[in-house]
Amino acid sequence: MSKQALIIIDIQNDYFPGGKWTLDGAEAAADNAARLLDAARKRGDLVVHVRHEFESSDAPFFTPGSAGARIHHKVEPANNEAVVLKHKVNSFRDTNLKALLDQHHVKALTIAGSMSHMCVDAATRAAADYGYDVTVAHDACATLPLAFDGKQVPAAEVHASAMAALAFAYAKVVSTDELLKG
Repeated sequence: MSKQALIIIDIQNDYFPGGKWTLDGAEAAADNAARLLDAARKRGDLVVHVRHEFESSDAPFFTPGSAGARIHHKVEPANNEAVVLKHKVNSFRDTNLKALLDQHHVKALTIAGSMSHMCVDAATRAAADYGYDVTVAHDACATLPLAFDGKQVPAAEVHASAMAALAFAYAKVVSTDELLKG
């Protein structure tokens, strides 16, 4: 059986109500990520928390050293769990994430986090390109509404589009309940 890891990406305070960049569904996504985290801990899977900080203090959110850049309490890392700090969208870019996964002989990843269409998307695609067997817990991810070419795109549609694209060629995309059954 392949070695499994749970990667929780950017579930940080600025994405929650009262933060600088509130996402639709952040609370529900964090609740599901917490369920996955509990199950991964009980199984003894590798757990990796990814935390984003921009490099500049004039960033719109996740400013260095701020309370908003801290990992949300619902998925707070245990003392023995790795925390990877990133400064880019892709969790693998300029970080030790791949080396950490390889050190633990990980072959299969479950990904949860934020934002669906950005950091979750980038990490999932990169992980698939590196040859990992990737699963995304779609209801443990959150995003926000976007606009393009004069059209307002609701968060639910942004999320669905991102998940559909990942499911097409990069990952198995399933619910938290489905993951916890298996």
